[in-house]
Amino acid sequence: MKWSIILTTTLPNLPEGNRQFMELKMDIWKFFSVLHKYHRVCNPMSTAKLDELIGLLELDPGATVLDIACGKGEILTRLAERYEIAGVGVDISPYFVADTERKLKERVPGAKIEILNMDGADYRPDQLFDLSMCVGASWVYQGHRGTLSALKSMTKRGGLILVGEPFWIREPDEAYLAAQNYTRDIFGTHYENVNAGEDEGLFPLYTLVSNQDDWDRYETLKWYAAEKYARENPDDNDAREVLSRVSHERTSYLRWGRDTVGWSLYLFRKVIDID
Repeated sequence: MKWSIILTTTLPNLPEGNRQFMELKMDIWKFFSVLHKYHRVCNPMSTAKLDELIGLLELDPGATVLDIACGKGEILTRLAERYEIAGVGVDISPYFVADTERKLKERVPGAKIEILNMDGADYRPDQLFDLSMCVGASWVYQGHRGTLSALKSMTKRGGLILVGEPFWIREPDEAYLAAQNYTRDIFGTHYENVNAGEDEGLFPLYTLVSNQDDWDRYETLKWYAAEKYARENPDDNDAREVLSRVSHERTSYLRWGRDTVGWSLYLFRKVIDID
């Protein structure tokens, strides 16, 4: 699940003051599934850039991977296609879990990947992983720093940690913060996001920043999905709410967010202690 819409009643781990603006009446996981139906990756990152990053990971065959809030499982699937990994994907959405399981079965049927339908915050591994990820869902662990700390505890020494996180391109307008029910400290700057990893004793290896085209594709594909869903499901009582919420997000994105919020993948290594 991603940062575009955060809701008080369904994401209890998000710190006070940083929760989104309105409560949904419809099932939240259905809502996210509708909006992301045509997204391969549920964040503003092109698949070409994602493949570039995956190539830099240089995982050994059989490497173990953990993906917290794995969404529709595109990253896990691409890793399995390229490196024959084993691992675990965790997501709280039953819709996304079904998408992930179907995708793995179709594209890498022999992959040794377990998909769990649960809150990532409640997941307790019985092993350490070569690569631990939480891309675009730092609300699971109370924010970016908490996410890095949690993933660090689940990663082998010398292993990799991958997170995806928004950052402020410029100081946000008060009107934007009010419209989104954000506080200024919900995100850091790009520098602060990297520095948070260093504070955890992690070594920054690489960042991959989304451009405007990546953002527009991600945001406007939700408009497309919402309109098509409402048109094809006129008897669904949730359709009106989907359109209303997307209309609010569209205004906020075009008026403020497009020039205010960036997005990046951050790759770190858990440093091996040297005496």
